[in-house]
Amino acid sequence: MVFDRLLIWLLARADTGARLLVILGAAVMVAVVSAQVVMRYAFNDSFDWADEVSRIAFVWTIFLAIPLGVRDGSHIGIELLVERLPAGLRRLVARIISALAAIMMAVVFWTSIIVALATWSERLGAINVTSSIFFVPVILGALHSALHLTHIALFPTASRA
Repeated sequence: MVFDRLLIWLLARADTGARLLVILGAAVMVAVVSAQVVMRYAFNDSFDWADEVSRIAFVWTIFLAIPLGVRDGSHIGIELLVERLPAGLRRLVARIISALAAIMMAVVFWTSIIVALATWSERLGAINVTSSIFFVPVILGALHSALHLTHIALFPTASRA
């Protein structure tokens, strides 16, 4: 029970942080792309860095939002077979799938760290930032998703409350 409360507390903080970063990322995308459109059409000029900054914001927004969808159960699922199972077996299958998905997210988490470290010295063209900036949200999103999936697998009723 202590582990459940600790995990709920940790996930609530991570969800809040992810939600704020997703909002910020979306705002950056809208602002940068809008400014770029104005610059191109009104002034026949452009920002060199706009494409990279908007791409970074897009990647961060998407990968940080994934765990929020996992938490809410809003990702697409194919339930053609599972919905025909008895309720108890359906819950067991859901827990097993959540546990397997948590393991998969742990593998993505670890592999992303390895790739980010291997590409850390590579720089982006228009802005002087490591190209590993694209792997950081994958690392964070995979870990956050793995924690949500672990919580769903271990405490299924508390996860959906």
